[in-house]
Amino acid sequence: MNGILTERFIEALEFATRLHDAQLRKGSGVPYVAHLLAVASLVMEAGGCEDEIIAALLHDGPEDQGGLPTLVEIRSRFGAEVAQIVAECSDSFDPHKPPWKQRKLAYLSRLEEASPSVLLVSCADKLHNARSIIADYRLIGEALWTRFNGGRNGTLWYYRALVVQYEKSTSPPSLLAELCRTVTELEALTTSVGTTIGYDSPA
Repeated sequence: MNGILTERFIEALEFATRLHDAQLRKGSGVPYVAHLLAVASLVMEAGGCEDEIIAALLHDGPEDQGGLPTLVEIRSRFGAEVAQIVAECSDSFDPHKPPWKQRKLAYLSRLEEASPSVLLVSCADKLHNARSIIADYRLIGEALWTRFNGGRNGTLWYYRALVVQYEKSTSPPSLLAELCRTVTELEALTTSVGTTIGYDSPA
């Protein structure tokens, strides 16, 4: 990114903090805003523009905190480009979410025609999640997988499928190489305890 962040970023930071103020990271008890700040930092360091950085801060807002009305508010406050990135980085806006596999396959499919901005924010999100999974796995081992709807096999399948999908992009995200290394490290950690990995989509 060239230049200094404007008041829009400061407003987005406050909005994201208030939106997620009562939310914690799954299983860890860490305030959820830590994830949002990490994703925004990755986007910033990768040279993202202000719209992309703001979208990184807000990427989980509609999905976790209010659905489509939250997306409408994001569009009103921060513009159509930010709202579009956030929308395309979301699994679902329905409070009664579809089954896990259905959501993940739909997300992977959307990435096929995603814009470079969406790919950047999405990859930053998945990179920070993968790093967090590794850190938590080192602390609690195989018990970690009970946190995830897809379990161990589903989670590992999904992150490898994400790498494959990003690699197919005409404009692969700049963070892809780091995500690939992180996913490979996660797979190696898991297989080191005597388990095996299959890449077929789980039922």
